[in-house]
Amino acid sequence: MPFSSLGLSPALLRAVSAKAYLAPTPIQTAAIPAALQGRDVLGSAQTGSGKTAAFVLPLLQQLEKTPFESPRRVAALILVPTRELCAQVGEEIRELAQHLPRAVKVSIVFGGVSINPQMMRLRGGTDIVVATPGRLLDLVQHNALSLGSVTTLVLDEADRLLDMGFTEELARILTMLPAQRQNLFFSATFPAAVQALAQTLLRDPVRIEVRPEPQSAPDIVQRAIAVDAGQRTQLLRHLIQQNHWSRVLVFVATKHAAEMVADKLRKARIYAEPFHGELSQGKRTQVLADFKASRLKVVIATDVAARGLDIAQLPVVVNFDLPRSAVDYTHRIGRTGRAGESGVALSFVSADTEAHFRLIEKRQGLSLPLEQIEGFEPQQTAVAAATAMDGTLIDSSNGGIKGKRPSKKDKLRAAAARGQ
Repeated sequence: MPFSSLGLSPALLRAVSAKAYLAPTPIQTAAIPAALQGRDVLGSAQTGSGKTAAFVLPLLQQLEKTPFESPRRVAALILVPTRELCAQVGEEIRELAQHLPRAVKVSIVFGGVSINPQMMRLRGGTDIVVATPGRLLDLVQHNALSLGSVTTLVLDEADRLLDMGFTEELARILTMLPAQRQNLFFSATFPAAVQALAQTLLRDPVRIEVRPEPQSAPDIVQRAIAVDAGQRTQLLRHLIQQNHWSRVLVFVATKHAAEMVADKLRKARIYAEPFHGELSQGKRTQVLADFKASRLKVVIATDVAARGLDIAQLPVVVNFDLPRSAVDYTHRIGRTGRAGESGVALSFVSADTEAHFRLIEKRQGLSLPLEQIEGFEPQQTAVAAATAMDGTLIDSSNGGIKGKRPSKKDKLRAAAARGQ
């Protein structure tokens, strides 16, 4: 099915052709006609499936038909969880809007940088706002932005928005929007909190769930390597050098770990940089630019990078620290094996994280043997894992699977049971 069959305008078809989009993806095929009809959309599809164009193209067509006003009024609001996704969505809008009869003003706003330049750029109004929730509320409070004219609300990566603690901010934003509007709601996963939000937000939505066909599933070789916690950095260095990896994205649990591992790799003459939420936006932008251009070999990242990063031909992802949730495991390894490329995803598993890894395996439907690398065979024995009242194993080293940590009563009962 060609893009021309979806009801898009000639200007947008020209933009699609300029980006070399040969045919719409399944999520685009289903979502674009529904959105053009003004329907609410509830969309689920894997990372890298083309969700952004699925909502950007209908937004632009709506703007194309709207008479120009001065000052400009916000017609569309797109909420995303991270700065990086903000920038990527904004860039996609600008590229797809380049052939429209009149220029579309897109405002990309996020925290971590000075608010004053963003306020200056909003003078004279704007057509589309792409924002993280916290900074959006700051701008509204400074009277730099009004949301009373929004006709379309997009929540992109809705599960991540809630997972990152934006529930209260989302509730405040929704009260500022007109009751009559179109809602486009996209999420890679649908935990209970996301389902509840969708039920309150959407009106008779078109439900779209695109599951990857077996032959189109990402080509990712997943491996688990047993190693003592204290040997992980040395093993990482060994694997990078032995396999001649050109670029590696390494996930750790904390900012401190990102800084520490990057420093140790640099001392071993491996060009590595940390990537976490406390870096300045300028530094984060530079790290990503260097990484994408292969000027940088290794990025040590916290989960701020687990969503929204699109790095072409990234060969390897390493879980230096295991993710807290099985869902985050999916999004971490999804940074490799994109757009038809193959990739490798490694997880380092120590004695005190093995129970946690087995839970991730179970929830992902995986069964991975624990490999050992010569010279890095683990010496530590498995520690006893705490057991919640429902029988869930809890990894005491990193807080366990998210949402399954034992309560104070559970801990007291477990302690009493051990004393019997």
